Amino acid sequence: MRQTGGVSVASSDERAVVRPVLADAVELARAALVELQDGGVGDYLDVVSEDECAATHRFVADLPGYRGWQWVVVVAAEPDSDQATVSEIALLPGPDALVAPAWIPWDQRIRPGDLSAGDLLAPPAGDPRLVPGYVASGDPEVDDVALELGLGRRQVMSLEGRLDAAQRWHDGDFGPNSEMAKAAPSTCELCGFFLPLAGSMRASFGVCGNEMAADGHVVDAMYGCGAHSDTTLPSGAGSPQYGAYDDGAIEVVGKPDAEPQVTDDAEPVAADEEPVADDEEPVADDAEPEVVEKAEAQAPAQPAEDSASTS
Repeated sequence: MRQTGGVSVASSDERAVVRPVLADAVELARAALVELQDGGVGDYLDVVSEDECAATHRFVADLPGYRGWQWVVVVAAEPDSDQATVSEIALLPGPDALVAPAWIPWDQRIRPGDLSAGDLLAPPAGDPRLVPGYVASGDPEVDDVALELGLGRRQVMSLEGRLDAAQRWHDGDFGPNSEMAKAAPSTCELCGFFLPLAGSMRASFGVCGNEMAADGHVVDAMYGCGAHSDTTLPSGAGSPQYGAYDDGAIEVVGKPDAEPQVTDDAEPVAADEEPVADDEEPVADDAEPEVVEKAEAQAPAQPAEDSASTS
């Protein structure tokens, strides 16, 4: 045995040896578990020495929902005693037991984005990101203004706090290593929409003022996007004014022969008359009476004497 501040602690070699009176108390330990009436007392596992006067017996816990857990019974006996007694009973998780994750304090569980309207979140005590306002912050513009006016905030960001914020912005979605920045034609420091921050971060960060891009977000000066103020579109880009005409969706129909045009000078042809060929002259039905009338017109007139003698 070795002494440490008045408390006797057995070495690992000494703890490996279990006194026979403690090692033989297996049935005593099982009887204590059965008497507990919680059930689920399974096979015996082993015994482990706690010190010269105590040892722990372990049993499998056959309880629903407690896979891998173990019943432990601590037995004890005085150094000169030959009889052990039950000291403690407990149900503890084994090496492969299903247990809940380690408890984390609430102030360590909060993540960015968890704060909602109405919530109050105070900075932790001794937050290294903040220093009293009357202490020089390391930012020339902040220190000069506070000194000149004799005013200042109760607390301001320390150098450590500003470096932490700068690294977080640099590695975030609006930093130079983002996929958007890698595909951009140029950087924010050359963009007309880039509004640089004041103070020591002016050279590295600013706010985007383009509503079509990262509007209102702090962006790294080496960040970029396709909405850069110097972006030009290649010729032929954009949408056409009219849609494409698909000839394959059109049914082609032959045009009918044009009908003969009738002029105003042409005489109408009766429906029961047959058409006359161009090289034939039409023969009228009253041709013969016309010849008779012409013959009568050409006959010489008889003298008046004949008519008188006849009378």
